[in-house]
Amino acid sequence: MPLRLKPLHPLFVAEASGIDITRPLSDAEVRQINAAMNEYAVLVWRSQPLTGQQQIDFAKSFGPLDLGLKKVFKRKERLEDERLIDISNVDAEGNVARRDSPKNLSNFANQLWHSDSSFQAPRTAYSMLHALVLPSWGGNTEFADLRAAYDALPDRTKAEVQDLRAEHYALHTRILLGDEAYTDDQKKAIPPAVWPLVQTHPGSGRKLLFVGVHARQIIGWPTAESRMYLQDLLEHATQRELVYRHEWQVGDLVMWDNRSTLHRGRRYDIAERRELRRTTIEDVPEARLMAA
Repeated sequence: MPLRLKPLHPLFVAEASGIDITRPLSDAEVRQINAAMNEYAVLVWRSQPLTGQQQIDFAKSFGPLDLGLKKVFKRKERLEDERLIDISNVDAEGNVARRDSPKNLSNFANQLWHSDSSFQAPRTAYSMLHALVLPSWGGNTEFADLRAAYDALPDRTKAEVQDLRAEHYALHTRILLGDEAYTDDQKKAIPPAVWPLVQTHPGSGRKLLFVGVHARQIIGWPTAESRMYLQDLLEHATQRELVYRHEWQVGDLVMWDNRSTLHRGRRYDIAERRELRRTTIEDVPEARLMAA
């Protein structure tokens, strides 16, 4: 059955159906999904009864899996497979985490506008987030279209940003939120990555404005000036007209392209249980992301 798409926003995002993502995908189905991702950047799959292994298998259809900060920080995990990233407020013993726990620090960092692992090279391409347990209110996820953000820039700003590059640093968000408990060795283990502010998406051919909260410095600019300019660009990229808000339902799987979107979680009662699982793939040449 061919992929069916229902647009959910004037600029990007579509609800996807017609392909059973709980079973192995054919090459033709992978091509259909890639083509849809190149156009819409975010796909919403409703009512998906995915096991953790099925989610891993689905993600692997598009490229090698990325572990993010797990590659550097080894902590006790409650999920058996490290390729599943635990986006929850649940500690390693299975209890709702303390408000001041490292788990919740990560959750608060996720409430800042970012693209997953933009602080590393290779960076990531697709992320897939599956909802298992939801709180009684809040906890939505918002997405911003970086292609539309570039299109909406004034011509003068397009000329300004054309050749600029920004340094993305993994611990920048943690330090912003007051967490400075990192050793020199840990900081050295996560060197910054540098990316152009203006990029061309390899699948769609569209230009985009690659910003986000991990970007802390424009190369060659004074720190204060570069951070204020990056903040202005981020504010532009996340204006309401460019943002889709996803209201989660149990069983939703949302996949997005980190190369052309930003996202952030929204506030909820962290005393209530919230469990989602994420898989993410690396953006490497062998990844099967082109809609051939």
